[in-house]
Amino acid sequence: MRKTLLLAAVAAMALGAGPALAKKQLVIVVKGLDNPFFEAIHQGCEKWNKENASSEYECFYTGPASTSDEAGEAQIVQDMLSKPDTVAMAISPSNAPLIAQTIKSANPSIPIMTVDADLTKEDAALRKTYLGTDNYLMGKKIGEYIKKAKPNGGTICTIEGNPAADNILRRAQGMRDALTGKEGLAALAGEGGWTEVAGCPVFTNDDGAKGVQAMTDILAANPKLDAFGIMGGWPLFGAPQPYRDLFKPMADKIAKNDFVIGAADTIGDEVAIAKEGLVTALVGQRPFEMGYKAPSVMLDLIGNKKVDDPVFTGLDECTKETADTCIQK
Repeated sequence: MRKTLLLAAVAAMALGAGPALAKKQLVIVVKGLDNPFFEAIHQGCEKWNKENASSEYECFYTGPASTSDEAGEAQIVQDMLSKPDTVAMAISPSNAPLIAQTIKSANPSIPIMTVDADLTKEDAALRKTYLGTDNYLMGKKIGEYIKKAKPNGGTICTIEGNPAADNILRRAQGMRDALTGKEGLAALAGEGGWTEVAGCPVFTNDDGAKGVQAMTDILAANPKLDAFGIMGGWPLFGAPQPYRDLFKPMADKIAKNDFVIGAADTIGDEVAIAKEGLVTALVGQRPFEMGYKAPSVMLDLIGNKKVDDPVFTGLDECTKETADTCIQK
């Protein structure tokens, strides 16, 4: 009997040790799990796990179900920061001020970084580094493509995502600066020949179908509109068929640069849409690379190693002519 009790006690101790043997979590919190862009970040995170299967650390990917759930993302950040096995965190803030306030309230002792989207300049000290796209440069390149197609300017509508997403705001600023040759204009009213039409920018909360509907409405209200600047590829990768249905009748105008569309991202159907001639140019990010690199950067931060701020990933530029070769392999 005594031997049986001893064996039972040993087994119980082994079971009780299970949680203590759990891996330390390098947490990535994204804006929403419903977005293919963030799924690419997830795949990068999983590749890191596969290559580091024997590590005491694990890349853990999470976020709210919907990209539009700003409060949900903030709650997940708060919850994950309260877990003892969370040892570092990379956040893609949907609402930068809200996430900043969440970090301030939690006052974490672990290193925090941002990925894909950054905090505002005023709150940048709350994180150690930013890993992702140079969003201002991305927007500037979109603007350069639009300006090259229509050097004399025209009317334009900007399609944006969440109103408080710092990465999207930086892209829009880069585009405006490229179009006008001036810096810092919040809206265009003839500068460089460009005017933003009434009702724009349109904020779609990263919803593809909402983006296509917004462009449909803007075109109906402004039949002589010259261009769209789309700061995220949501309408193209989130609602590819409605997007095609809207712009197929305008394919000849797009081919002749009578109508111009510069858009962000190169995921989902976007490159195929470029090959079909239904967008003038795409400037794409590298989300897989972000997800793959984030755990290593977090480990460097944990180890108090020097980490550059920012750490930029590259850009891919695609047009109808380059669609077959434009994506980094």
